Amino acid sequence: MSDKVKVTIDGISIEVAPGTSILNAARQIGGDIVPPAMCYYSKLEGSGGKCRTCIVKVSKGSEKDPRPMPKLVASCRTTVMDGMEVQNITSPEVIEARSGVVEILLINHPLDCPVCDQAGECDLQNLGYEHGLQKTRYEFERRTFERIDIGDKIQLHMNRCILCYRCVFTADQITNKRVHGILNRGDHSEISTYIQTAVDNDFSGNVIDVCPVGALTDKTFRFRNRVWFTKPVDAHRDCPTCSGKVTLWYKGADVLRVTARKDIYGEVEEFICNTCRFDKKKTEDWVIEHPTHISDASVISSNHYETMKPLPVIQNNPKLQAANKVELEKTSKF
Repeated sequence: MSDKVKVTIDGISIEVAPGTSILNAARQIGGDIVPPAMCYYSKLEGSGGKCRTCIVKVSKGSEKDPRPMPKLVASCRTTVMDGMEVQNITSPEVIEARSGVVEILLINHPLDCPVCDQAGECDLQNLGYEHGLQKTRYEFERRTFERIDIGDKIQLHMNRCILCYRCVFTADQITNKRVHGILNRGDHSEISTYIQTAVDNDFSGNVIDVCPVGALTDKTFRFRNRVWFTKPVDAHRDCPTCSGKVTLWYKGADVLRVTARKDIYGEVEEFICNTCRFDKKKTEDWVIEHPTHISDASVISSNHYETMKPLPVIQNNPKLQAANKVELEKTSKF
């Protein structure tokens, strides 16, 4: 008897281990059928089920009980059953419901994209482009918060927060003391520290990497450059605190910021310490490996090369250069 269970997602079948969520089963298939996820993080225990962007339709529960589930379910929190059939992008009901979820997430979100440091690598930006409305239907005053510093290197923009809880789980599980969390309830909920206690531990900077929007930003990189003007390069160092495997973001010869490496779903592969993130911003501090692989769908891939020595813009072609010289002389004024 096989120890795998078979699940079909948008007509594509795959066998996965029992207990696998629908979202992770879709990720094993890959491609466009993978539901978006704003709160789920595979490296963080207990994450998921907050944002509802990953909702799918279960049209067949299992072989033993083929009845469909009565409502759309969060794929990150629903485990697969043998014989289950799931619809994601093939279901108009799912697409319509996801558009409603995105509209709710954007209700209080400010139009900060032109000045936000997260622009260009923002999951909410991508969702808004795919499922958002051109104009909001919300007529009431949006909630607003003052920007606060929750550490000497981290600034919190609560106006942009979608309450995904990622930063809370990160502080809970990889640091020795969490001093921030969700305060208040309902529409008044916010991420904050108790009496603005500073978030100060050796892994606190990872809350910046896990934030899917621009709510938690790196003060050392703030307003310095756009990510699509920078060149990401994988590098490592012998660090006694963390793995030392990072991505360096170059502008010319300057390292503007250091982040943890991320997988194709934007999740951190290995968390890094604050020493690597904030204090080591010189090329001589690192062993350079290779340019970071960037998806062609990302705006960061613009003018990005997968080799350390890009091809020359002007080819060494004497015949072509001679022809160009003739054409240039025709336009010269005497």
